[in-house]
Amino acid sequence: MIPAAAQRFAPYVATLGRGPGRSRALTREEARAAFAMVLAGEPDPHQVGAFLMLLRYRGEDADEISGLVEAARDAPGFRGELVADLDWPSYGAGRTRAAPWFLLSALALARSGVRVLMHGGNAFSAGLSVAGGLQALGVRPAASVADAARALAVARFAYLPIGVLRPELERLLELRHLFGLRSPVNTVARLLDPARAEAGVDGVFHPAYLDVHMGVAERMARPRLLVLKGGGGEAERNPAKPAALHVWSREHGRTELSCPPFAMANGEADPPDEAGLFAAVWRGEALPARPLATIQATIAIALLATGQATSPERADAEAGRIWVARLSLEQH
Repeated sequence: MIPAAAQRFAPYVATLGRGPGRSRALTREEARAAFAMVLAGEPDPHQVGAFLMLLRYRGEDADEISGLVEAARDAPGFRGELVADLDWPSYGAGRTRAAPWFLLSALALARSGVRVLMHGGNAFSAGLSVAGGLQALGVRPAASVADAARALAVARFAYLPIGVLRPELERLLELRHLFGLRSPVNTVARLLDPARAEAGVDGVFHPAYLDVHMGVAERMARPRLLVLKGGGGEAERNPAKPAALHVWSREHGRTELSCPPFAMANGEADPPDEAGLFAAVWRGEALPARPLATIQATIAIALLATGQATSPERADAEAGRIWVARLSLEQH
């Protein structure tokens, strides 16, 4: 006897998986209802695997992803407890990533007065993880949503692991071990925006995802979101190359900014991503040129994301001041 919940879920799989000319994307409402069932553990595990891989195979759709994000937000942790100025997801899985220099960018911004909520999971990423970088600095990840709220109020920065924020999403992300492929849950996690921040900055692996992220921000009426193709899928700017920044805002709709290579960039390769070096860079005890350029170039895109800078040139100049000032600014 097939359980009633599995019977109710089967039409969603069938809608996605019917043959050419008969299958279709789910509507936003269908996607929300289906994913709510998945998060509640109602469908058969075989159905969940089929559902996620069919979504991937068909290609990510902004209406579908919006519905999935809405379902993921229907949880106690998304009830206004978190207050942040900038949402910063970190779910990269780069096999050649070095240290998470973008983390130092976020911490410097927090020192300057911007409340930054970073959430994520780096189980599939090479190199030093965000959690490892924080450990090197003597900062601990948030142990609960309430813990993250306190950290934001005191230090203006919190890192909230996805396993703390939504354990169900973490379990779905870990299915990559079985599939050998990422699923649309990765995109959902990036677009959660748990604090309903006034701005967000996000990185994607592939240019095809740029339009999806912009489309979801538009459909969900987010105030402002900046997306770029970043290293390992992280919101991190490569200082040696021009960067195309895609911005959504409720005020101006979709716009695009072009950033030239960062002034400090040179051909130096990234140094080893040892935790000791990471901490030394933050304390100003080590000055490797390429990481310093990466950090400041990434601060600049965050300034453009929040609207604190109106042009790439001004953003780059202000980023340098924020980085230098971090050592003299208090965390509270």
